[in-house]
Amino acid sequence: MVKETEYYELLGVSVDASAGEIKKAYYVKARIVHPDKNPGDPKAAENFQALGEAYQVLSDPEKREAYDKYGKTGVPRDSMVDPAAVFGMLFGSDYFEDYIGQLALASISSAELEEDSKVPEIRKQKIQERIKVLQKERQEKLISTLKERLQPFVDGQTVEFIERAKLEAARLSEAAFGEAMLHTIGYIYTRQGAKELGKGKRYMKVPFLAEWVRDKGHQIKSQVMAASGAVSLIQIQEDLKRLSQGENKEETLVKAMEDKKDAMVNSLWQINVVDIETTLSRVCQAVLKDPSVSRDVLRARAKALKKLGTIFQGAKAPYTRENSLRTEDANSADGTSASK
Repeated sequence: MVKETEYYELLGVSVDASAGEIKKAYYVKARIVHPDKNPGDPKAAENFQALGEAYQVLSDPEKREAYDKYGKTGVPRDSMVDPAAVFGMLFGSDYFEDYIGQLALASISSAELEEDSKVPEIRKQKIQERIKVLQKERQEKLISTLKERLQPFVDGQTVEFIERAKLEAARLSEAAFGEAMLHTIGYIYTRQGAKELGKGKRYMKVPFLAEWVRDKGHQIKSQVMAASGAVSLIQIQEDLKRLSQGENKEETLVKAMEDKKDAMVNSLWQINVVDIETTLSRVCQAVLKDPSVSRDVLRARAKALKKLGTIFQGAKAPYTRENSLRTEDANSADGTSASK
C-alpha cells in the first residue's frame, strides 16, 4: 500500500508501474501540457510544474520509496530540480526546436519506448537503427530551416535580417537555459561561417588554419566535457546508492540530493552540448557546401551565418537560475554574473 497516489494519477500510471512505464508516461504528457503548447492557458505552467515534480519523484528509486511510505511530506521540495530544466535537458525546448531539433537524449528515449522486442540483441539493433533514422530526419529538417532563415540576408535585406535576429535572440534568451543554448548555437554558427569565409584566403594560409585549429581544440574540449558529464552522472548515482545503504539513510539522502541537484543538471547539459555542436556543424556544412547554388550565394550564406552567430552569442537575459548556467557570484546582487 502507498500513502498517496497523486503523483501516479498525474502521470496516469498504476502504483506498481515500471520505470519504463513512468518514463513513457512523462514523455507523452510533458509535451502535451508544456506551456509552449498552451499559450492561452493560465494554468499551463502550474500543470507542467506538477507533472515535472511527479516525474522527478517517481523516476528516482529513493524518492519514490519515500513518497510511497510518507507521501509528499517525505520528499522535501529542496531536493527538486526545476521541471523546465529537467524537460529542457531531456527533450530540448520548443523555443529551440527549429534551431537544434530533437536532442539525442530524447531520440534515445523515444526509440527505447517504441521498441518492444524481448530479445536484447534484436532490441538493441532496432533501437540503434531507429536513432539513426531520427538523427537523419533531424538534420534534413534543420538544413532546410537554416537555408530559409539565411535567405533574407542573401537577398540583400541585411538590416531586416539583423533586426529580426536580435528580436529572436531576445525571445530565446528567456527560455529555460536559453542563454547557454544561444551561446552554444552562436558559437557553431560563427565558427562555421568564419571557417568558410577564411577558405578564400588560402594564399596566406593563416586564417583558415587558425579556424581549423580553433575548431579542433573546441571539439576536443566539448568531447571531454561530455565524457566528464557522463562520468559525473554515474558517480552521482553510485554515491546516492551507497548513501541509501548507510545509517540515517533518509536524512543523508535528502541532503545529498539537495547538494547534487545542480551537478546533475549541469552534467546533462555537458552531454547535450556535444550533441548540439556535432549536429549543427554538419547542418552548417551542408548549407555552406550546397551544390545547387552559386559560390556567391554560398559566400552570402556564410556571412549571414557568422552575423547570426555573433548576435546569438551576445544575447543576454536578466540572470535567473532557470534561464542560465552561469554561476552566482558577488556581482549577482546587482543583476550581473560571470559566465561559466
